[in-house]
This record gives sequence, structure tokens and C-alpha cells, in this order.
Amino acid sequence: MSIKELHQANRVGWNEGAEAYEADLEERIAFLRAGATNFCAPEYAYLAGLREWCERAIHLQCAGGTDTLSLWNLGAREVVGLDISERMLGVARRKAEALGARALWVHSDVLETPSDLNGTADLVYTGRGALCWLMDIAAWAKVVARLLKPGGRLYVFEGHPAASLWKLETDHFELDPVYGDYFRGEPIADSGWPDTYIGDLGKAKAEHAVKHDRLWTLGDIISAVIDAELVIKRFEEHPDSYWNSHPNMAPKMLRRLPQTFSLLALRPT
Repeated sequence: MSIKELHQANRVGWNEGAEAYEADLEERIAFLRAGATNFCAPEYAYLAGLREWCERAIHLQCAGGTDTLSLWNLGAREVVGLDISERMLGVARRKAEALGARALWVHSDVLETPSDLNGTADLVYTGRGALCWLMDIAAWAKVVARLLKPGGRLYVFEGHPAASLWKLETDHFELDPVYGDYFRGEPIADSGWPDTYIGDLGKAKAEHAVKHDRLWTLGDIISAVIDAELVIKRFEEHPDSYWNSHPNMAPKMLRRLPQTFSLLALRPT
């Protein structure tokens, strides 16, 4: 399958998964209306002072828009959410309309992001399980570079690639027989969703659309950003997780290995 075909297969899968986002729509609207934000503790230092410096924030792979609108709650004057799933964007639009947020929603494959957004972003934000659904990390980084204004910032808060190597259901670290190869370098086809995320949506695993994800190493990601001529200013690894990935593991045990990372880069002026 081509990259475009793999991404379109993922679109079908995420359109199915949007059912769970529709189910908690009103709860999420109330959360955002109260001024709350959906970020993890390490993210706030990187997103500080948005009101002073961020005219437009573009959130790539925005899903249902809660994180996008959290950027608006933090002070970004306008937010743009882009996603390949039109059903997810429908959820995001309903949230923005309920809040009266200054928001634009764009239906697109990330690698085909419209050129009219070029050079308009003070901030490109992405992560939280986003990069694994992309089949060309170098092309992704080039899209980011063209979206940013001179001096604009890329902030990635993403699941650490090492965190995806372990079985999800165990109470200890045990390599997954399929996903437990850090250097596998090829996409994996699978269907269904973890119970602690979207769940089975009331149907058997075999009835779910087949999706394709792949593991990008830290070297892959950092090199792609450098090759896109962005300047990396900071990189950190964190023990914090953004979802309940290992429900049977003691939090103290889970935090012994990195769960997420932060990458901050600038487009040169």
C-alpha cells in the first residue's frame, strides 16, 4: 500500500473511533467552558504566555479538538485544528461553536496540509499519540516548517517510543511480541482499540477497520526536524503519561521508564 492508502485506511479507523468522542461531547464542552485545559504537567512550561506571543496556533492531528481548544483557553488568539477524520472534526466544530471560540477546522491528510496556511503559525502543536499514524516523518517535518512564521515554534509532546514496546495488560514490563521491536521500521496493521482508550464500541475486534501505525525512534524524529531546517531548542524525556496505557501496572513502576517526551524547535528568522 502507498503512504496515501495507509493514511486513508487510518481515516476510516479514526472515523469509527470518533463514536467515543461523540459520546462524551457534552462533558468535554462543560470542561472547556469552565476554562479548563487538557494538558499534562510537563507541557505547561512550553505553552506559557500564549496570550502574549501566539496569534495563531495550528494543531496537527487534532482529533476531537479538546486539546486544540485548550490552547485557546490558554490564550492563543486563534486556533486551527487539522485532522484526516471528518467525523472527528465534526466533534471539534460542535465544541468550538458551543464555546464561541475563534477556531478553524481543516479536513486534510497532514502531508497534504493546504498551502494557504503556510507561514501563518506562531505555534505548531502536535503529539499525544499522533506521530505513530504518519508514514513519512521527514515529509511531516517539512509541513511543520512551511506552516511556521519566521521565529515560530514547534512543540511536540508525544508518547516516548520506548513506552510502546511493552504489553499493555501486564503488571510488569514485558516486551510485546508484535510491538516490542524499537527498530522494526515498518508499519503494523491492527484493528480495535485499548479498553482504557476508545474500547470495543460494542463490536468484535474483527469488525473494526484495520489501521496502520509505526514506531518512529527518537533519532528518526529529531533528525527529521533538523533536516527540515528547524532549530531544536530543547528536548526532554518525562515519566508522565497522557493516557492510562498500562492499567494493571503500579504508577511508581511505570514512571521508572520514560513515557513521554517534549521537543521544542524554532523556524529561523
